[in-house]
Amino acid sequence: FEDVIYKNHSQGDHRRSPTRRNAGHAGPLRQRQDHTPHSARGRLGGQLRGLITYNGERFSNKMKRNMGFVTQDDVLYPHLTVTETLVYTALLRLPNSLTKDEKVAHAEAVIIQLGLTRCKNSVIGDHFLRGVSGGERKRVSIGQEMLVNPSLIFLDEPTSGLDSTTAQRIVSTLWELVNGGRTVVLTIHQPSSRLFYMFHKVLLLSEGNPLYFGKGAEMMDYFSRVGYAPRVAMNPSDFLLDLASGISSDDVENPMKVKQTLVSAFKTQMASNLKEELEQNDSPDEEGAEEKHFARWSTTWWQQFTILLRRGLKERRHESFSGLKIVQIFVVAFLSGCLWWQSDIAHMQDQIGLLFFYSSFWSFFPLFQAIFTFPQERLMLGKERSSGMYRLSSYYMARTIADLPMELILPTVFIIITYWMAGLKHTALNFLYTLFVLLFNVLVCQGMGLAIGALVMDQKSAVTLGSVIMLAFLLVGGFYVQHVPVFIAWIKYLSVNQYIYKLLLGSQYKTGDTYPCGRSGTCFVGDFPSIRLVGLERLDICVVALAIMLVGYRLIAYIALTRIGMKGK
Repeated sequence: FEDVIYKNHSQGDHRRSPTRRNAGHAGPLRQRQDHTPHSARGRLGGQLRGLITYNGERFSNKMKRNMGFVTQDDVLYPHLTVTETLVYTALLRLPNSLTKDEKVAHAEAVIIQLGLTRCKNSVIGDHFLRGVSGGERKRVSIGQEMLVNPSLIFLDEPTSGLDSTTAQRIVSTLWELVNGGRTVVLTIHQPSSRLFYMFHKVLLLSEGNPLYFGKGAEMMDYFSRVGYAPRVAMNPSDFLLDLASGISSDDVENPMKVKQTLVSAFKTQMASNLKEELEQNDSPDEEGAEEKHFARWSTTWWQQFTILLRRGLKERRHESFSGLKIVQIFVVAFLSGCLWWQSDIAHMQDQIGLLFFYSSFWSFFPLFQAIFTFPQERLMLGKERSSGMYRLSSYYMARTIADLPMELILPTVFIIITYWMAGLKHTALNFLYTLFVLLFNVLVCQGMGLAIGALVMDQKSAVTLGSVIMLAFLLVGGFYVQHVPVFIAWIKYLSVNQYIYKLLLGSQYKTGDTYPCGRSGTCFVGDFPSIRLVGLERLDICVVALAIMLVGYRLIAYIALTRIGMKGK
């Protein structure tokens, strides 16, 4: 059961001339029957039947930026302050006809208008971080949509989870928006009597069937006329909930019969009048009409990229530079350095084991750091992309680059500690070669994690899939199993670890190098069993294969993200 509340600046009667609506006072969306199925261009996917129009024009993505949509759950970045949240939204959504200072001033004006001045420097917060209250968080969500000065604002249950006082404040804020010339459409469940009588128009639904649409003040009289009136004084919303559930004052009446009676009454007494009203609203009025043009994007690609990059760095720094992650890397680095302490070429098998540990540890670590990226960002990406805020390419580039500092700093620190403690070749060239290969490995495995996360979009499933893939790559990497059966040997050509392991061997050894073997003799490194099977030649093929993976995985991730937020025609 849902009450769908329609509030309009016309104080009860939403019939306005098309001239006024085109000038900025938008009429509501109309939906007509059409025999051609198509996917919704709004927030609902799947195959729908009908035609959605906006002021008589077919609805399109460009029109979304002239309307606001506030979701039931507040999708906000927890570590950004109220001011930062609204300023970044203003920089992305407001057109380039405004300067940066004007956009910031507009965001500050919205903060004042919504009564958020007291908490403007407080972080938003979430379940794990204390921040602003639930009502303030909801007002921030409303403020994000107000920034574009929309003619039409949709809200999905804005009072859910809030106490009655906070809910009253939220609806009072919406009332002020209506008096300022905007149309507000919202869904709400069981509002208090005070809230109910603030609504100009009410649509009552039961199992998708309309039972009433009209002025809120006339609703009780209508149901009395069709034979349903409360026996005692009660909250109108409680009475309506009973009717939508098939419960009448006469408890013996069959619920299905109650619903059928109300649906039939709506069709006979209200449907025809509403149809005429819609036709009158959609009739053309050329006199004084002003056509409103919608650009595809408010800002350029570069502006979107730089703004999203700054926002990503500010939000992600708390996660990327977490003390727990840094301590983890330092502990593993010093433990590895102690285990392989000054392991010279006389203990070649130990050195080879360290190099394979490099490839395995720095495959798993960046993979599982990246695998959560897009599943965690799914709601935010869907919300912002659906509103036409930015291009997917600008978001993807900014999101990827924002993670690079920590993704590259930690392995660099790790290799600095372990390389010299383990006694690997003490030359700058060999050290830089090893560092380059390790960072290359990190970037490729990060791309793999992004691709898996974007394809699956479920954290548990993505972790499971990533673990299986990486374990398979490790097993065929050339260290654990040296004689892989032919029927499964093809996996090693897909294995990141095989190519990285071979490059790491090449960073320390040459085929003609020697090592002590036997009692007093020396042997060629190229003849060492573990190295002979992997080989030290054709290292350029490994670089090319990894480069293809680096680009391919990230391209897969990008293509997978195209299905988020933007619905097809």
